[in-house]
Amino acid sequence: MNRNLALNLVRVTEAAAMNAAKLMGRGDKNLADQYAVDAMRKMFDTIDIEGTVVIGEGEMDEAPMLYIGEKVGSGAAGAPKVDIAVDPLDGTTCVAKGLPNAVSVIAVAPEGCLLKAPDMYMRKIAAGPKCRGVIDLNASVADNLRNVGKALDKDMEDLTVIIQDRERHLDIIDQVREAGARIRLFQDGDVISAISTCFEETGVDLFMGTGGAPEGVIGAAAIKCLGGEMQGQLVINNEDEKRRCEEMGADHGRVLTMDDLVKGDEAYFVATGISEGDLLKGVRFHANDMVKTHSVVFRGTTGTIRFVETIHRLDKKPDYAK
Repeated sequence: MNRNLALNLVRVTEAAAMNAAKLMGRGDKNLADQYAVDAMRKMFDTIDIEGTVVIGEGEMDEAPMLYIGEKVGSGAAGAPKVDIAVDPLDGTTCVAKGLPNAVSVIAVAPEGCLLKAPDMYMRKIAAGPKCRGVIDLNASVADNLRNVGKALDKDMEDLTVIIQDRERHLDIIDQVREAGARIRLFQDGDVISAISTCFEETGVDLFMGTGGAPEGVIGAAAIKCLGGEMQGQLVINNEDEKRRCEEMGADHGRVLTMDDLVKGDEAYFVATGISEGDLLKGVRFHANDMVKTHSVVFRGTTGTIRFVETIHRLDKKPDYAK
């Protein structure tokens, strides 16, 4: 894929982030999600790709979404055919309540390279580059912690596991505490939390828990670009989800490796901050229709990490307005 595609994709997440940020703290997470989806869909159509959404956000929470199978991009002759995983607003509750770490994110890879699966839940484990080959979703929490500790040359009490603060994770939380490691709980923002394992300055060593499958694929693309490791397993909650998995050819019976989630090395990950966060600054509105955004782009083939700070003049960008 053309390396210039990365910066064009930033325009997509920037548009979604700016639109969603208009509803910061106003208590309506579904409307904020709708704003993000509308802006993302409109901006995608200006990008020179022939894209297919292979895994999208929205069905599980009955929220608006870019639906699975939707075609996006200009579709011009000769445009690259790509798979797209999207979450126009990762952290809807964060936006509704004015909390940190809400982002707009997308992952893009050549056609046939991203996992195709329904919008459902996924068990996940992720760690940074030094822990490749040592984590195992089927192993116990204690075993994973011991192996990560050895890889990082850290004592158990110095390890930090990031886990979403949900009742379904109480057993994992208890096991981490029993093992003697530390815990950082987060409310929302599954993707950024998984990625944090790849940056030493975050102090996060391991990500564990169950969350959305779209966020799992997007997070896997980012972590693969960064040289880390992630594993996932689709969680079947009912017969309808099982049927949909079988129709899409998604294997729900085994642990999915990085190469199952994201084939090859030509993936891109793009994110724009909506609210203030650990990795990205939030959208900032200034006088005279001036808006500042902060984004990051990862490119798998080169391992490049590029931060992009942009000042937008909305009076000159009518497509960015709701």
